[in-house]
Amino acid sequence: MKDYPWLKHYPAGVAKEINPDEYTSLIELLGEAMKKYADQTAFLNMDKGFTYREVDEKSTQFAAYLQKKLGLKKGDRIAIQMPNCLQYPIVMFGAIKAGLVVVNTNPLYTHKEMEHQFKDSGAKAIVIVANFAFNLEKIIANTDIKHVIVTELGDFLKGIKGPIVNFVVKRIKKMVPSFSIPGAISLKQAMKEGASLQFDKPEIRGEDVAFLQYTGGTTGVSKGATLSHRNMVAHTLQTTQWFQPIFVEGEEVVVITALPLYHIFALAVNGLLMFHVGAKNVLITNPRDMKAFCADMKKNPFSIITGVNTLFNGLLNQESFKTLDFSKLKGAIGGGMAVQKAVAERWREVTGCPLVEGYGLSETSPVLACNPLDGTHRNGFIGLPVPSTQIVLLDDDGKEVPVGQPGEICAKGPQVMSGYWERPDETAKVFVDGWFKTGDIGIIDKDGFVKIVDRKKEMILVSGFNVYPNEVEDTVASHPKVLEVGAIGVPDPKSNEAVKVFVVKKDQSLTEEELISFCREGLTRYKVPKHVEFVKELPKSNVGKILRRILKENDAKVNSYN
Repeated sequence: MKDYPWLKHYPAGVAKEINPDEYTSLIELLGEAMKKYADQTAFLNMDKGFTYREVDEKSTQFAAYLQKKLGLKKGDRIAIQMPNCLQYPIVMFGAIKAGLVVVNTNPLYTHKEMEHQFKDSGAKAIVIVANFAFNLEKIIANTDIKHVIVTELGDFLKGIKGPIVNFVVKRIKKMVPSFSIPGAISLKQAMKEGASLQFDKPEIRGEDVAFLQYTGGTTGVSKGATLSHRNMVAHTLQTTQWFQPIFVEGEEVVVITALPLYHIFALAVNGLLMFHVGAKNVLITNPRDMKAFCADMKKNPFSIITGVNTLFNGLLNQESFKTLDFSKLKGAIGGGMAVQKAVAERWREVTGCPLVEGYGLSETSPVLACNPLDGTHRNGFIGLPVPSTQIVLLDDDGKEVPVGQPGEICAKGPQVMSGYWERPDETAKVFVDGWFKTGDIGIIDKDGFVKIVDRKKEMILVSGFNVYPNEVEDTVASHPKVLEVGAIGVPDPKSNEAVKVFVVKKDQSLTEEELISFCREGLTRYKVPKHVEFVKELPKSNVGKILRRILKENDAKVNSYN
């Protein structure tokens, strides 16, 4: 790596470069951890845990079933569609061991979204939680899926708890709509059969595809980012280095995984990095049930937690969260959306631990930059490039912008995808001279710290001035009577666009006039919201990211600003 200005700010002990070929594949990297930490707890969910040895054994059984019973070959795609539960790592690691390509799928997808992803990926098999199989029934005939494996949430829980959970979910809460998929087999049966079959370790190379990680499709049709074994190994080694300052030799690492493992952030950081270092991973199936979520954290004093801004904000508004034991907490990392200053400050007050921001995309495995975890972080910044990663800001002509000026964040590194699955035209649009164009606008200061200004396509143009929704949201969120906020641009006959905010109140006494007056104290005149709409809730993605696109679409249907 060249002598970039940010290198002098690297935390002590963090390498400037990693060797992405240190392991030939994820199979080798995961296998090392399975042996090294064999007797330690790897995953915990609903008080049931699996050791690293058990994860090894069970994932091998599933891999054997995929190979010998289903006849799946290296490179075949398999979809996984379930929330965080013990089945997820077993199925995912088993598929990786068998040399398959994992297609992570959001369980909350509509049947049309499922159909697009399964047809686009050419998935031949799927492991799906029973709650969402009714949607699969609607579209499976239009896909290449030949093998369906169904599981219920309590299937891997010990003793009587498993059947009880399944009964409550199905009969009491009515969360499993009826479905009929001929030939479907239960995961429990597949595991039983796999235990008597011989597993054959495939020959996997670094360039072989490990995951098709589909983008959210917020700027067009959902596309599969092609992530190789080498991409994921590199990312694991990069983030292992970055977390080094908070890892203490011989000290147990307990990580809270509330973000779903099908999301790239949780998949790569919580699922792979934390497994690589021998952490105990507490899987939260339903983080929206804040009461149960806090109860899980109380039983498992944690050292690391990852999440998005809305998750941290939600926890801070739970009285039970404030009473937890934070004595072991060493790292809280936010990604997926901007961490608001007000949330970061409150988190520090309540937990005594900083909430630092990182940055990445599905296309980059995902982390490109993160704030240092040694206490030298900077609020409002996404931090420094992780090892073996270069970041530049380019203008619309592909030229590097001066220090302190906004430009599109572009990156190079061994964690960057080779392209979109079978979409060379879309791939060509996001690479320029070997640089991956993120679509995000940022600023780099003289020390190399990067600050996200906003999404390029979500920028609001007011009388020729650029207004970034993040900045507006950050100001509005700092009002003590505001719980959540989303900002968009709406048509305006005089200024082209005007700022509109959608606000969920924390205090019902908040008025539009009070909020606008507050904004005038912290924002330049043209950035102050012209329109305020109070709502009960904001549309969010599966991980809690506020969807400005949906706000804009819904607003356009009911409002005219002429």
